[in-house]
Amino acid sequence: MGGSGQCPSPFPRPSLLLAQLGALWGPCLPCAAPAPCSALAQALADLKGRTENIPCVVGGEEVWTGAVRYQLSPFNHAHKVAKFCYADKDLINKAINAALAARKEWDLKPVQDRAQIFLKAADMLSGPRRAEVLAKTMVGQGKTVIQAEIDAAAELIDFFRFNAKYALELESSQPISVDISTNSMVYRGLEGFVAAVSPFNFTAIGGNLAGAPALMGNVVLWKPSDTALLSSYAVYRILLEAGLPPNVIQFVPADGPVFGDAVTSNQHFCGLNFTGSVPTFKRLWKQVAENLDCYRNFPRLAGECGGKNFHLVHSSADVSSVVNGTLRSAFEYGGQKCSACSRLYAPDSLWPQIKEKLLEETKKIKVGDPAQDFGTFFSAVIDDKSFARIKKWIEHAKKSPNLTILAGGGCDDSVGYFIEPCIVESKDPKDPIMKEEIFGPILTVYVYPEKQYKDVLELIDTTTPYGLTGAVFAQEKSIIEEARSYLRNSAGNFYINDKSTGAVVAQQPFGGSRISGTNDKPGGPHYILRWTSPQAIKETHVPLRDWRYAYMH
Repeated sequence: MGGSGQCPSPFPRPSLLLAQLGALWGPCLPCAAPAPCSALAQALADLKGRTENIPCVVGGEEVWTGAVRYQLSPFNHAHKVAKFCYADKDLINKAINAALAARKEWDLKPVQDRAQIFLKAADMLSGPRRAEVLAKTMVGQGKTVIQAEIDAAAELIDFFRFNAKYALELESSQPISVDISTNSMVYRGLEGFVAAVSPFNFTAIGGNLAGAPALMGNVVLWKPSDTALLSSYAVYRILLEAGLPPNVIQFVPADGPVFGDAVTSNQHFCGLNFTGSVPTFKRLWKQVAENLDCYRNFPRLAGECGGKNFHLVHSSADVSSVVNGTLRSAFEYGGQKCSACSRLYAPDSLWPQIKEKLLEETKKIKVGDPAQDFGTFFSAVIDDKSFARIKKWIEHAKKSPNLTILAGGGCDDSVGYFIEPCIVESKDPKDPIMKEEIFGPILTVYVYPEKQYKDVLELIDTTTPYGLTGAVFAQEKSIIEEARSYLRNSAGNFYINDKSTGAVVAQQPFGGSRISGTNDKPGGPHYILRWTSPQAIKETHVPLRDWRYAYMH
């Protein structure tokens, strides 16, 4: 897509996707762009020029407040895709009380019954509601059709299905019993409520941040991103239609600080499931620490906060893999992925080849309206704040004597928040553009002397405080093993001869440490254990006849 000349099928999850392609696509000929089926075309047409009203949902009731806001389409900011309102502190407290009232009954419901709700929701996303959620993700968050499919359909379906699988397997995981007693483990929900704060960039993340704790018997307050309200509300409605009791998840869009203050000051706060910025997560963590004495439990804090992800190229690397993998990682969804490659380290011996091919292929990337042109590789960035922030980085690159813009650098927000794919070469490996997260379509390259490869390993490990994703491109096995060892703590998801994006549920559980987050690995079997409070039970079958031990007689 986007001029690459490659057919987008097969998708990355054949077992879940290929059997369902007929529901979304028409025939896909080799090296030809796919044709959307009538359902997706109709869903996109239905959203054109339309504004959906999205209320807060508290205690099973739709509630409107006076704090009205609008979600704009990134590639056409004249289009208000959603009208919504912020919950104030009183409404958030009402949502907490409504959730707590439902907690006991929901927690006591067998995990098999809870799992069935999420499996049904996955089936709805797989079939009858697929086109709707894809279209709302495309129009509301500016995703191309393939990025929407990978996210709002495939990944969210995977989260719901695999979390259900892991929950059932956890339930069957029981301790050892002996002849005279039976031992068992009960996987209770946490005592209190969980706050889920989700980002704009993945519809699937929102569904998982609220859904995973709920699956494990918790009640949840879900605060979706202002710039993903349209798709988040669609997912919420699907969960309710699949049988989720209305008070298990409260849907409460809100001003970030107001929501944070309200939930962290409540004695029943027992968990935070968060994806967003480092400053916001730190602020919430500090608030929890300050309020620690008022809680009934030590809250569980799970957070994913982004990265400054790297591609390291060794002189033995395959140039084609480096170029194509880097273009996808750096520019898919405009670089607005926590895992996107934003710093490339290339040896001087290969750089001329890499540079020539990189610039040649970058010219083929099409940026535009993803709902009108399926050949679009990426669209506009999410909003005016993001546009302004990324534009400042491009201006920094233009002014700095250490930086040279090799490609792109154009910005236009007259219709949508469009920024061209931008490639920058840096003479200084410690320039701020190599250290700070940008979250946009900017790739910075540092060319190193081939013989200083080992020095570059240390440079990569120490340049930024992040530790999310990274990749090494090399054909020599000893080099790969050395990179794996040296960069052991620099990436929670490490790739060998592959791009740093595209983690698949159940294949590459995702997350990083350092300031990238708590590395709880959503998409894997351990993640759901974070949202339980296990109780060990011992039942003895033989009466105790004497308090004294045998040796005392």
